[in-house]
Amino acid sequence: MGKSWRSLKTVAGLFSAIALTQFGANTSAIAADTVVVRLGLFTESISVTELQKAVKTGELPGSLQSLSEEQRRFFLGALGMNIPMNVVTLDRLINTQIGTTILNDFATALARKDKAGVQALRAGLVLGSTAPQGLSILSFIAAYPSKRLEIDLPKAFVVAGNLNTAFWRTQQFMLAIAPQLDPITAHPRTPQISFPFDPSQPGSAQVKILNLSLNDQKRDRQIPVDIYWSTAATPDKPVIVFSHGFGSVRTDLRYLAEHLASHGYVVAALEHPGSNQANANLALQGKTRVMKPQEFLYRPQDISFVLDELAKLNQTANHPLQGKLATTNAMVVGYSFGGGTALALAGAELQLEHLKQRCKKNLTILSLGENMQCIAQELPENSYQLRDPRIKQAIALNPTTSLIFGETGLTKIQVPTIVLAGSADKTTPALTEQIVGFEKIPSPKWLVGIIGSTHLSVKDPSTTLDQSGQPNTPISGGEVVGEKAADVRKYVKALTLAFAAQMTPEAKNYAIFLTPDYAQFASTAAFPFRLITQIPPEAMAVVKEFVEK
Repeated sequence: MGKSWRSLKTVAGLFSAIALTQFGANTSAIAADTVVVRLGLFTESISVTELQKAVKTGELPGSLQSLSEEQRRFFLGALGMNIPMNVVTLDRLINTQIGTTILNDFATALARKDKAGVQALRAGLVLGSTAPQGLSILSFIAAYPSKRLEIDLPKAFVVAGNLNTAFWRTQQFMLAIAPQLDPITAHPRTPQISFPFDPSQPGSAQVKILNLSLNDQKRDRQIPVDIYWSTAATPDKPVIVFSHGFGSVRTDLRYLAEHLASHGYVVAALEHPGSNQANANLALQGKTRVMKPQEFLYRPQDISFVLDELAKLNQTANHPLQGKLATTNAMVVGYSFGGGTALALAGAELQLEHLKQRCKKNLTILSLGENMQCIAQELPENSYQLRDPRIKQAIALNPTTSLIFGETGLTKIQVPTIVLAGSADKTTPALTEQIVGFEKIPSPKWLVGIIGSTHLSVKDPSTTLDQSGQPNTPISGGEVVGEKAADVRKYVKALTLAFAAQMTPEAKNYAIFLTPDYAQFASTAAFPFRLITQIPPEAMAVVKEFVEK
């Protein structure tokens, strides 16, 4: 049992809960019987009985009938959504750091706050979880210890969407594993191991940036590309291509591109025109769709096209990149939606039959990452193969995988792959989007877990400033970004450089940085890092138990 038990505890260390204590709820509290809903200047007082009736009948009371059809469905779905936690598990969760910030998320949806706000929220959640039907938004409202509860509806929609079923399952998994984990014996530091250098430090080469605008005439796609390079670049190092997240920009990982370029790599960070920030802005203005389903196909094709164009530049006389680009020996790094793009290029097959069935159900229980994947249900075929054989390695940071790759799509990956997950990620929750899928990926592979990391933690600070205060993941109602996430970005730099080096003559010198020992060595008090190469059967049984509930 020794080896498998240690392996189980290693997996547990990926997402272990910290400082679990007990909380005693005030069971004598007066429950809410009236809810005041605010939507801009609109205000409606509704009894809890009327809300309970609305969930059963689908008919909203009073002025709430003026909500749009989409708002009506979301409102009713959120009210009836069951949160998969019993009273004991919930009580333990809300006394962790993540649990405390979940309470802060709930607080943002309340139009009026009092001094007892946090304690009242705790009591409402704990008492609500004892209801016959279990914990739901409705049972929380009914148990909230005040005669009157005021809700800011737009903020409540955001919170309900972020506190999705997959996120709750991830936290439930963390708590179930935590009692089996002895942090002292499971991940002891190994002072005997010495590391030859610090791969998170910049290289000696001066970084240059070449801005290109490439036109794919066949698909009518104008693709901006930033090339990070230096005179130290040589063709014995792979070209590295970056794919950004949904609704974002090509500078998502600028700090990482500069780091790699300083070590002699050429990095091409491109922008996907159908799913970038500019497209998202147009969608907010009602001028276009959030994203067309074809974008799931176009994104990998964008990267293949960029590799085609770089191959031409490599042969162009007197071009500064001539002879420096190993385009047939490339590595792809993708973040969030870009992580799914990277996996597709590595060989993962889009399988949409299960996705189409899943997305017909109530979308209020899905994460933002799952909802985004549901756009692919409009694609005409049920499977797509988008692999580019020039991609020899892949890194997927907080990727989307749960729906788009079906049951067996990830088994088709044909190259060494790293998957990174953050325990506090609500957008692409770790359990469903990364841990479950990791089991299906063929070796060689690495799963990196960062305890306390949120969805935006790996991003360049310049691209997260406008999102840092939003109730998107649980750290003070927002994201862990900027200087607070510096430890995360430092480790990502070391990890990515070491992985890229596996495609060079320096592979052996960097292999030690792709080990659990280095992950433990690099860990900080704020962010424990964990790395494994295989999930043992005992741990997968625990994973599947929570996924299949």
